[in-house]
Amino acid sequence: MKRTRKSQTVTMTTVTGPTTTTTITDGRQCVQVQTVCPGAGEHPLQYNYTFWYSRRTPSRPASSQSYEQNIRQIGTVASVEQFWRFYSHLVRPGDLSGHSDFHLFKEGIKPMWEDESNRSGGKWIIRLRKGLASRFWENIILAMLGEQFMVGEEICGAVVSIRFQEDILSIWNRTSNDQMTTSRIRDTLRRVLNLPTNTIMEYKTHNDSLRDNSSFRNTKISL
Repeated sequence: MKRTRKSQTVTMTTVTGPTTTTTITDGRQCVQVQTVCPGAGEHPLQYNYTFWYSRRTPSRPASSQSYEQNIRQIGTVASVEQFWRFYSHLVRPGDLSGHSDFHLFKEGIKPMWEDESNRSGGKWIIRLRKGLASRFWENIILAMLGEQFMVGEEICGAVVSIRFQEDILSIWNRTSNDQMTTSRIRDTLRRVLNLPTNTIMEYKTHNDSLRDNSSFRNTKISL
């Protein structure tokens, strides 16, 4: 029987649950901010999380402006139930092609090196052979939503990057020079992904990424 490949069309949306509207004023202007809330009887997450999607042509040089133009919010979740409703309809990373990324970040944090919450941070990087991205991505985001890393607000989000010859998982944290925290994140990644003891893990600060305009080159190796 011929297997039908899922379409990789990603539907853009803004919220996935009930919302509250807060009016913020600084004396000059009023801004209304919508916040996604858990529904009645639902199990709230400790933090709201936003899914993002990006895709670009590899041959074109990336800049922060072009990257920001290519990245799109596709949904925000505030409860366990909202997450599963949204995630069950989302294309799996293994069904994407080309130069595509899914991002899951705490609400209010953009998956950009320049974001205020990311500027002093960095990311752990795990390179995967093709065919493993969907399972590893699900494991890492469930660990993040379930607060298994036990580092409080240090976790900013996670990214799965689909490339032609390999796929890459990364998890971003706020403070790159906090050795105890980054080590705990590394060790938790090994555990939740059940990585072999000889798996090579890499770390890169966002300042280094800004300097060389690269996400995955010139990393520091950790065994």
